[in-house]
Amino acid sequence: MAALDRSYIEICGFERSGACRFREVTVTQTGVSCLPGGLKVPDNAGAFHYEESGNLSTVTSNRFVHWITSGDTVQLVEESLDINLLNNAVKFKFPHCSVLPGGVSIQETLYNVIILICTNQSVHRVLLPHPARMYRSELVSELHMQSIFTDVGKLNLQDWPNSAVIPNVPGLSGSLSTSAAWLSLQGEAHFALASPSGGIAVVTLPRHDTQGDLSVVELKRSSMMRRISGWMPTAIRGEQSPGDLVLSMAVRELEEDSFIFALCQDHRLRMWSLREQTCLLEIDILEYMPACRGVKRLSGQGHRLRLAFSPSTGLCLCVYLAVPQKGQFTVFQLVGTDNNRYSLEHISSLFSTLETLVDFSLTSSDVWALWVDDSNATVVKYISFEQSASGQWNQVFVQPLPEEEVPVGMDLDPRETYLDVLFSPLHFSAAAIIKALQIYGRGSEELLDSSWETLKKEVTLAVESELQSSVTEFEFSQEEYRQLQEEFWSRFYSCCLQYQEVLSSPLGLTVDPHTGMGCLLRKSFVSFLLPCFAVDHLYLSYDQYLMSEEDTPITEDPDVGRDVLQLVQCVRLLSDSVSGEMAYEMEKALEYLQTPERAAELVMEDMLCNDSKNAIADIQSIMQDVRNPTTAMMVLLRELELETDLELGGEGSAMPDQTLSSRLSLSRLYSSSTAVSLLGQAVCHMAMTRAMFCRDLLILQKLYLHFGDNVFLGGGNQLLQLQQDLIPRTSHLLSSYHLLKHVSCSLASSVAMDTIDVNLQNLTALELTDTPSICCGRLGLCPQTVVELFYRTAGRKLVVSQMFSHQQIPSLLLWSTVISSVVQLLAQLLWPSNPGFQFPECLLAGCQYLQLQEYVRLISPWCQVNVGSCRFVLGQCYLANGEGQKALQCFQEAASEVEKEDFLMKLVASEDEEAPPRMQYYNKAALWTRMFKHHLDLGHNSEAYEALTQNPDSSMQLDCLRQLVVVLCERSQLRDLVQFPYVNLHDEVVNIIESRARGLDLLTHNYYELLYAFHIGRHNYRKAGTVMFEFGMRLGREVRTRLGLQKQVNCYLAALNCLRLIRPEYAWIVQPAASSACKRAGASPKRNSDGDILGEPATGRQQVDILELQNLEKEYFLSRSRLTLAQHHPSSAAVAGAVSEAELVTLLVQNGLFDSALSLCHTFKLDLSPVFEGLAFKCIKLQLGGEESQNEAWSWLAANHLSVINTKESSAADEAWRLLASYLDRYPSTNGQHHRLVIHKLLSHGVPLPDWLIQSYKRADAPSLLRLLLNFDQLESAAELVLEYVDAVLGRGHQYFGIQNPLSATSHPAWLPYTAIDQLLRALSETQTHNTLHTRVQDKLDEYHRTVRQLSALRLTTQRRQITT
Repeated sequence: MAALDRSYIEICGFERSGACRFREVTVTQTGVSCLPGGLKVPDNAGAFHYEESGNLSTVTSNRFVHWITSGDTVQLVEESLDINLLNNAVKFKFPHCSVLPGGVSIQETLYNVIILICTNQSVHRVLLPHPARMYRSELVSELHMQSIFTDVGKLNLQDWPNSAVIPNVPGLSGSLSTSAAWLSLQGEAHFALASPSGGIAVVTLPRHDTQGDLSVVELKRSSMMRRISGWMPTAIRGEQSPGDLVLSMAVRELEEDSFIFALCQDHRLRMWSLREQTCLLEIDILEYMPACRGVKRLSGQGHRLRLAFSPSTGLCLCVYLAVPQKGQFTVFQLVGTDNNRYSLEHISSLFSTLETLVDFSLTSSDVWALWVDDSNATVVKYISFEQSASGQWNQVFVQPLPEEEVPVGMDLDPRETYLDVLFSPLHFSAAAIIKALQIYGRGSEELLDSSWETLKKEVTLAVESELQSSVTEFEFSQEEYRQLQEEFWSRFYSCCLQYQEVLSSPLGLTVDPHTGMGCLLRKSFVSFLLPCFAVDHLYLSYDQYLMSEEDTPITEDPDVGRDVLQLVQCVRLLSDSVSGEMAYEMEKALEYLQTPERAAELVMEDMLCNDSKNAIADIQSIMQDVRNPTTAMMVLLRELELETDLELGGEGSAMPDQTLSSRLSLSRLYSSSTAVSLLGQAVCHMAMTRAMFCRDLLILQKLYLHFGDNVFLGGGNQLLQLQQDLIPRTSHLLSSYHLLKHVSCSLASSVAMDTIDVNLQNLTALELTDTPSICCGRLGLCPQTVVELFYRTAGRKLVVSQMFSHQQIPSLLLWSTVISSVVQLLAQLLWPSNPGFQFPECLLAGCQYLQLQEYVRLISPWCQVNVGSCRFVLGQCYLANGEGQKALQCFQEAASEVEKEDFLMKLVASEDEEAPPRMQYYNKAALWTRMFKHHLDLGHNSEAYEALTQNPDSSMQLDCLRQLVVVLCERSQLRDLVQFPYVNLHDEVVNIIESRARGLDLLTHNYYELLYAFHIGRHNYRKAGTVMFEFGMRLGREVRTRLGLQKQVNCYLAALNCLRLIRPEYAWIVQPAASSACKRAGASPKRNSDGDILGEPATGRQQVDILELQNLEKEYFLSRSRLTLAQHHPSSAAVAGAVSEAELVTLLVQNGLFDSALSLCHTFKLDLSPVFEGLAFKCIKLQLGGEESQNEAWSWLAANHLSVINTKESSAADEAWRLLASYLDRYPSTNGQHHRLVIHKLLSHGVPLPDWLIQSYKRADAPSLLRLLLNFDQLESAAELVLEYVDAVLGRGHQYFGIQNPLSATSHPAWLPYTAIDQLLRALSETQTHNTLHTRVQDKLDEYHRTVRQLSALRLTTQRRQITT
């Protein structure tokens, strides 16, 4: 059953969510002013289709951009049927301007998508990245992708050269009528503007990456006349006239030139060359219009012009002349001749009686047109301008607005009835409902993001509140209350209907030139035009089309085809005669599982009794002309049947013939939310149409039985065949399509995560884990029907695999071929008489229990396929709802069908081939699994554990064990969990708890503590220590808070205690070098953080790290230091957990925790210099600071182990100096390095050196002190130090300088820092203020030298005497 090319059906793709979230970008242009009166421009719409939209291997497949212009606003939305696009809607606003008709154009280059916008005062260019350049890899497998509008807010759209004000030149004065924009081959942006005087001005922006000026070229008829008339004066040859006013323009780049086609008010078509600035061609369209008398006097305001180009046909033009009661489309082909001459070859003239043309589109073979008729209804038609000899337009079945009145049965609640209609997936957009709510004072911006259920509650509250506020009586009957309900709900429904009508106003029509995808652009949504199937085409066709069918598309036999057409005419007449009440009764009979034949017979009897218009007589007249009605009925039933022998989702589902690139491309085909909604509604419309067809056909069959031989030419045999074969088949089809219609309109329920987990465990126990699990969660404001849910999770993969399992992907995906195949295969997957059971299985996996129960209820009386499988899934639904007895009965009923149905055979599949399927169905493992589940649900933990240990199936036993661990942890029954013996299951329990511990949040779950207690209870201290160490490591990486640090310290302390309980030679733990717990969350297993491919892992044993007791002690001390920092400075907690030891020392010093910093340095053998420098700096700040700094210092001083003496005589600065002095004494360094650092810090900040510090450093290294004083120009202090140092060497006060043996004749040779002393003398001699010091130092050196000479002479004399003796 293939789709036809002769008709299409509109499938509304309106978002079932609130108004699209547009990001508004206001483009304010300097020089733009508010014109008096303003320019009134009607709303317009258009679309742009990517060049590679039909190539599935690209990111632009089935992707397009559509826009709506309204006043000063342009709204653009990028849509894709293959990928969900993020940030795909933007609104450009141009204050004080009006966007001109034809003023939006989108073109693509190799690297960019360029949007050109033309208003009545300015021109604009928006440069966006091309989708193919937004992603590095050609193999895109993501289902969500950023739109080209993602970064539009970052663009500078106001400045040159992306925006410019139209200059005030004579040709551009007044109100501009229309425009066209295009991008030249050189990258220049051209804007053609039609002025009211009749000329065309072309405004040009230079390339976006070059410097240039705005240029304006004016195209006038005088440039054409110049060739003809030469020197003819202007007064004689004439200039522009009112008839030259351009009404519509189109542009095409050919041969490095831009050709502007202009359709003018005088019904003439002119072709201009921008390069030559001349008119190359002019024709009178009226010459191609028959009976054009009086047309020349018409204004022609509704004339339109469109272009289409293809390599096969070249450039084609279509001109629409708006003539009263007979509009004409004239198609031409541009033909080039020598010497750059062109002509237009007339191809076809097409006529239409509809007057108000909204838009039309031209392809290489067809003309598509959109009208609004006298009743304001939307009309869409198309015709082939090459092959249509009769000139008859093909039909497009446009979806009408919802019914003006909602029939409410006496047995139904008005509120529920209206809510079902309002929130049906097919009738109203959420935007219309929200606008209606605003009338009731309840609509707000917050509702745009609320859930569908929340919106339904708001509607209920709004209507009920209105009803309650209008009631003045306290008591009234139930009937009166029902009437009030109907009145108020009907009022709200009418309000929604009005808004839906406004939001559904048609604005444009677009057809993808590459794939043929047609779209109807309405005010607030886009609808798609899908090819109509043959049987739907016959039922939906208008009478005039049905009467003129030359051939029937469902049979090649002309006689049978004639009978089929007449039979369909009877069905159509019957459909018009069925009253609303009888249609409702028929629907109710199907819903209540009554016999469709009996319901049809009652409808027929009602029609016979109430035939006031003699419709039955007309039908009988046509019935008598049908030669062989049974054959015609069999042909129709064959077309309506969706049964198939194909193995849908069978062996071909893996698509082995496809390459990796092809499989990745197919994984995206029609997978976006838009495509899912579109296909769900397409199946729903098919089911609704065919259900009505089957209903009317069944009534017609009953009429045949009623009239008998009066309408049957074949006699009793045909009557017998009708009664025994055709009527039951039609009844079965009616029930099947009613079921499809029901599931297509049934919304999926939101499911809690814990329900999904329990359901997954049950399916795992049934070995149905290959069933696609569905995480519904919050369905949000865009609800899914269960059919959409099935298609999204399982159906799409099955459909695509069936389509391409044995064939390669074509280079160009044609819309009509692919979309009709997808709809057909999806409907076959849902068809209840096919052997596949994927749809109910998907509902079971998605926890859609109520919908599945209703499905089984509707299918049970008449469907004999998968009977046992239906009973089984119904039992699962009962079990999930706590109805055990009903579930048991269903499972027992399903047992008899185990050997007959594939789904049940999959349940009993086992390695034990000798066991009969019935025995496998009642297998022991499943029984113990059920016992375990119910004991656990009842809180019988010991009994549940016993049932677990008795389960003979190891995989089921492991699943039960996992469930036991999770449930007892959630109930905090940890004592039971730890104390169970777990014979032969010890390692499995440990693995389960470890996996849970490593996969869940550390602070909300205590699986690590549980595992620690588990090992401690079994005296496995090393394992317990390993667990706590891993816990601490993860806390340090993932929970960088004060609480996390506190828990980490406790973890390391517990690990240390565990290892200290073990003999020293075994006090170590193993830490894997790249354990799963230490990997970065979300890291790729194949690439590093830079995106480079990781090398192959080394073969052999895994590298491990051995941690001994001293290693753990270091980690514990480091963690404790971090905690100390976090306790005294909470804002550092997030940073402290990630810093190294040296960095932590710096942080501790900055916060005054010097004791901790020194201890950390000693533990990790770090340099102490940062500690002394930091403390010295704090001393400086305290000495130079005020009272506030003194008060703040007491807190960090108290954190260090020093006896603080807080008296009036002792300040914080004094205590800080004391702390520094104690550290210098406690931590001596080689050559007084610490003293040197402190003194250097003090001198660099200009702080006088304390005496105790000078005295201390004198003893350590006086020469270094001298050099420091010289470096900082402390000449007086340096001079005094030299004087004292020389005296010390001479023996006067040598103990203050750490000199053991002063200068004497018997001591070792003495040493002075002569270089530093010479520098001091030089510096003292250069200043007059230090003459006295210079003299004193020099005298002291002279004294030293004399003493040295004397002692040297004495020592030499003594040595000579010793030698002599």
